[in-house]
Amino acid sequence: MLYQAYQLQSDLLSPMRMLAQALGNSLWFEDTDRSPLRAWSAAGTVFSRMRLTHSRPAYGIDQAIVEGVAVPVTEEITLKKPFGSLLHFKRALQPHTPAQPRMLLVAPLSGHFATLLRDTARTLLRDHDVYITDWHNARDVGLKHGAFGLDDYIAYMIEFIATLGPGTHVMAVCQPCVAALAATAIMAEDDHPAQPASLTLMAGPVDCRVNPSGVNTLATSKPIEWFEQNLISHVPLPHAGFMRRVYPGFVQLTAFMSMNLERHKQQYKDMYKYLLEGEIEKAETIRLFYDEYLAVNDLPAEFYLETVEKVFQTYDLPLGKLTYRGRKVDPKAIRRTALMTVEGERDDICSVGQTLAAQDMCSNVRPYRKTHHVQTGVGHYGVFSGRRWNQEIYPRVRDMVYALA
Repeated sequence: MLYQAYQLQSDLLSPMRMLAQALGNSLWFEDTDRSPLRAWSAAGTVFSRMRLTHSRPAYGIDQAIVEGVAVPVTEEITLKKPFGSLLHFKRALQPHTPAQPRMLLVAPLSGHFATLLRDTARTLLRDHDVYITDWHNARDVGLKHGAFGLDDYIAYMIEFIATLGPGTHVMAVCQPCVAALAATAIMAEDDHPAQPASLTLMAGPVDCRVNPSGVNTLATSKPIEWFEQNLISHVPLPHAGFMRRVYPGFVQLTAFMSMNLERHKQQYKDMYKYLLEGEIEKAETIRLFYDEYLAVNDLPAEFYLETVEKVFQTYDLPLGKLTYRGRKVDPKAIRRTALMTVEGERDDICSVGQTLAAQDMCSNVRPYRKTHHVQTGVGHYGVFSGRRWNQEIYPRVRDMVYALA
């Protein structure tokens, strides 16, 4: 009933938001004083933005700087599957440009879309041929496509890597670090010709027993049955995934926003003030952030519950209990893939040490093919976006990748 109630509320408020949007767009908005028209226009604009969306925002990456030259970038789907696509950021390079390493950027399948990694992808495009796991909204996937659990996620990873072929480098950000490590281990055990040349794990929950964070505490505060009974809903009509069991993205977003509710309220107040005072650029910065933040992605219930249980509650990977389609996942099987782990000093989601644990698990990777970096002064998102990522973390990743060439 939770999702049905949300859908009903959304449908009822939709006409009001459309009216507010029209009000914001149509009223005279260029005067410099605080006229009633300007105030109504600002109020209409702010109200119309206070809503969730359920479609992936645009990546907005239309060019990349390669060897100091701006080159056009287009998006091409290399492989499309029901729950996610392998998306290629194809650069229009000059014929004389040397071939650059292929990099598969593995995005979280969480309450937001893979577009959260646009800054990561944009930076990688300087020196790499970049692909990304572009996960679909589960509420748009029909029941005929079946369930999607952690095993299916790992299978997608293996298929994506195999599609790109030998020599592919893999970078996983946050949640998918466990799946990426498992996929690499399975491919190594099978002596797969396309097993990754390198695996970079960025701020991921490889071993949540280490320095438990607030997220870890929350995950272990209730039995898995509680999560299933209280957080899982069926997709309502009129969506293509009608009756699919999902963990709704709006539930996760509500939890996140409640942790910093006063800050979010102030941001909307600031947006109104900036519009009223004609500081359009400042208002636009806030709008762009919330257009992304309020775009929510529903997770397949199977994947969500298995991730909570196996990664955050029973610690299957570090305890040697994780299986893939009945096979034990053994990181010791990894020998040929170079390993890099990156953590943020102030990360309050994946604490320092949780990603580093992968280094000990992959004991058969030669020491000179292992790298670990703790970035000072950054939290979780600073590991893969922002100034420190661009100027301090990325160069280390690039140097590791190019040293393998």
